[in-house]
Amino acid sequence: MGFKQAAVLAPISFFLGVLFICFNIDHKLLFTDHTDEAIADGFHFYTTFFNAPPAIKALLHGLVAVGILSLVAKLHTWSESAMLFDGTSLIAYVFGVVMYLSVVIPSLRTIATPLAEETAEVRLEAMTVLSAANVLIILCLCAILMLQAGQAYAHR
Repeated sequence: MGFKQAAVLAPISFFLGVLFICFNIDHKLLFTDHTDEAIADGFHFYTTFFNAPPAIKALLHGLVAVGILSLVAKLHTWSESAMLFDGTSLIAYVFGVVMYLSVVIPSLRTIATPLAEETAEVRLEAMTVLSAANVLIILCLCAILMLQAGQAYAHR
């Protein structure tokens, strides 16, 4: 495994770890009945996540940049393998980043710092939408891992 491959796999593995921690809350909101305890746990968890120190947010966003730059660097070789595997991986990664920017961040803001007109029902809906977005991002990241494994297998 080369440096570029490791630079792709490290951020993806890190984000999968973070999202699997979130999945402890998400599965209770998506796949079971909503209990008061699960809802309270979700609000507490995501409020804590949103109010994390700036260094943690900088680490997360820095790793997003490392992932994009490493996929672009792998795609730069412009071989058939790079166009197929790395190009598709880059598309899936960008889809995950767009989902993060357009769904996760606004939902976290609604949960942690609601506006005066936002009711508890709106906050609960934002939390379930956030949970669904997390699951979709997990699927994107797993697809990237499969594509990178397929590329390594094809090179053998």
